[in-house]
Amino acid sequence: IGFGVFCFTKSALLNQFGWVAWVSIIMVFFISLLAIPAIFSYLPAPDTKHTNYLENKLLNKWLAIIENWVFNKRVLLYSIWGVIVIITGLGIGRLKSNGYMVDDLPKKDKIYTDLKYFESNFKGIMPLDIWINTKRKGGATSLNTLNKIDELGYEISGLPELAKPISVVEALKFARQAYYDGDSTSYAMPTSFDAAFIAPYLKGDSKNADPSKQNQIDALMKSFVDSTKQHTRLSINMKDVGSHQLPRILDTISKAVANIFDSSKYEIKYTGASVVFLEGNRFIINSLTESIIYAFVMILVCMVFLFRDWRIVLMSIAANIIPLVITAGVMGWFGIPLKPSTVLVFSVALGITIDVTIRFLVAFKQELPHYNYVIKDAVRATIYDTGFSIVYTSLILVAGFFVFVLSNFDGTKALGYLTSLTLLLAMFVNLTILPALLLWMDKIFMRQATNDPLWEVMNEEEDIDLNQLKLD
Repeated sequence: IGFGVFCFTKSALLNQFGWVAWVSIIMVFFISLLAIPAIFSYLPAPDTKHTNYLENKLLNKWLAIIENWVFNKRVLLYSIWGVIVIITGLGIGRLKSNGYMVDDLPKKDKIYTDLKYFESNFKGIMPLDIWINTKRKGGATSLNTLNKIDELGYEISGLPELAKPISVVEALKFARQAYYDGDSTSYAMPTSFDAAFIAPYLKGDSKNADPSKQNQIDALMKSFVDSTKQHTRLSINMKDVGSHQLPRILDTISKAVANIFDSSKYEIKYTGASVVFLEGNRFIINSLTESIIYAFVMILVCMVFLFRDWRIVLMSIAANIIPLVITAGVMGWFGIPLKPSTVLVFSVALGITIDVTIRFLVAFKQELPHYNYVIKDAVRATIYDTGFSIVYTSLILVAGFFVFVLSNFDGTKALGYLTSLTLLLAMFVNLTILPALLLWMDKIFMRQATNDPLWEVMNEEEDIDLNQLKLD
């Protein structure tokens, strides 16, 4: 379920990832259930050296400590985990959703260092285009529209994150300056008087125009104005400001556009790699958030079907939410932003950590009849019986994900150490909080039995066994 929910996302990349992971895990399930037992049936019984890990003294000692805490220090156990959850929970308020185009590249990578060089010296190279539809042919080259574009360029050029806007207006200013023999004071928008003299040069009608230069002017005009001269664009280079600041910058530009261009006469759109990145980043995060909700609901349904006891279902939810809350809090305190590579952790980790919870609860359910439905004895046996497998499998999973930390790609690194942290926390929670909550159920049953009017009558008969009462 944890991986399969990605199949429901609208992102093609996540969809493929979900299908591949889901099919692979299903295949592993059938191989483990059918192929491995068949292979074992042809192998001799394991020697003592093959099962020595079950007698690991250090692990047995550690499980004994856990048992002591669960049975004798539950209040302290709840307090410790409560403090951890509260402290880390405060960090959730510091979480920010922020991603950069080259955020996950190594800081020494040439692409990253070159980008920072351009940001320091030229205010960046990330493209942001403002597309202007004048809604009439020839409207893009009218003096009124060109003056508005010039005014917009002046308004947004004051933003420190943006380089100087480039548009057909710049070509007109250069043409006017050239017409007046390169006088720098003539670098300005042509007036209605100048336009009559400059227009032939821009259209290629001048007999004195240099053909090579005329071709350059034509190419420049075509790159900013369409053939019908109805559409034009204003191109801006900007810094890689991240998905947190980019909406603020776009909002500032939108306000300037609204003040200059009449929406009934002009249609304005924003495009370029910067806008595409922002929308893509937002889209993937929303898709991953939806996948977490799907996974939570589907797992909840599975838990209800498996155990059919609302108390056990609530316990399993608590045992799986605690690691996720702590991980989110750690991200907040250490300034790790929410982005596609980090949001992915929660859905994956939820699908894996619930496995530990189900394993413990199923083992507990199987142990109950063996111990005459005495919850304390069943919990104690479950800690030792499943403790080994939970610890070993959890450590193997942690090691498997922690290998990603060696990657040069920061997104893969984040997936590695955050998932490893969540799985490690899930192991401790399921071996401490979960059995402690199961013992709380024992108190409820005892309280119910004590408040039952039949309890006193039945207690007078010496042959009534307390265990049988619990079974009833």
